[in-house]
Amino acid sequence: MARQVPYGSGRDLLVATTVGIVAEKGLRGMTFRAVADRAGVNNSLIAHHFGNRESLLAAALEWSVESSIDTTGLLDLATSSAFADGLLDSVAKRPELQAFQYEMILESRRNPRYQPYVSRLYTRYHEVVAASLKHHGVDDPSGALARSAFAALDGIVLQFMAGVDAELLRAALQRLWEGLLDTRDATAAAAAGGTSSR
Repeated sequence: MARQVPYGSGRDLLVATTVGIVAEKGLRGMTFRAVADRAGVNNSLIAHHFGNRESLLAAALEWSVESSIDTTGLLDLATSSAFADGLLDSVAKRPELQAFQYEMILESRRNPRYQPYVSRLYTRYHEVVAASLKHHGVDDPSGALARSAFAALDGIVLQFMAGVDAELLRAALQRLWEGLLDTRDATAAAAAGGTSSR
């Protein structure tokens, strides 16, 4: 289950506001003043909670990842249609989460100080996809299948954000999920065959 990162007041309001501003205006548009104005607080509250811009962005990135994991419900998906619908619907309802993450990913190429935060983003998503595959009985001891599956998901979400037809992407997601389950079934069949031949 995803770690819960609540929001609504104080620190969490500032983090959620930061995500929205960066998604809308890019990192160049994110200042303490912009966050304070939109959140309806004083600049000093931001400095109190985070100290500097980098710490605020790091907290916002973690919050956006956990919120994204929670809204997609990756661990609870049992069918290909639920998988596809859950992912695309969650992105459609909260596009700022992905937009913010993509902004941070691109910025990490220009500014190495953000690379560790982006690396943690990918590690966290990999952990969740690996746990989801394990939950559904897909054997992936090396983690390579989970990494490949997440790369496909990441690309599909990016295409969805760019306006590619949702039905085409829904079909791609369903096929991805079915392919993962086919892998599970083939592995189980091979293991059963190996056992019976001994």
